[in-house]
Amino acid sequence: MLGMEQGNTISFAHRLASSPQFKTLYQDGMSLVEDVAAYLDGPGREQSRTLPRPLALAYAAESMRLTTRLMQIASWLLVQKAVNDGELADDETARSRQSLTSSQGIASQAALFAQLPEDLQEFTAQSLRIHARIVHFDAQVHASRVDRPRPSLPGVQSQFDLLRRAFPGGGSA
Repeated sequence: MLGMEQGNTISFAHRLASSPQFKTLYQDGMSLVEDVAAYLDGPGREQSRTLPRPLALAYAAESMRLTTRLMQIASWLLVQKAVNDGELADDETARSRQSLTSSQGIASQAALFAQLPEDLQEFTAQSLRIHARIVHFDAQVHASRVDRPRPSLPGVQSQFDLLRRAFPGGGSA
């Protein structure tokens, strides 16, 4: 944190979340969402119709995985933007953070994936890179929120210690 006076503290998390890096990440992520939507509704649909059955199934699996990943990315970006704009509290972001932890990668075997249309392969690669950037960014923001100093209450802590000694193994406080 910058500044140690109670009324003047500025959290690192807030500064990072409203930084130029976040703005770039937001723009990159939302642009990719738009580009993929246009591709899947247009050229991608046409490309998928010409694929042999095994590749058509792989295309369907990869496009669904890509769409799901992009929904998670967009959700996280929009929630983080709402926090930055003061529309949401930090503690209301748990759901978007959980979606980031889901397993990411391609759904098909590498050899099959390599036979899919190049555009789909490239959009998948871009989405994986943006997902990794978001996971890294989120970890930095969340760590600074978790690690921020909390006010110490030595009197309360000593009372809890006395209770623990008086009632060992008597449940959790």
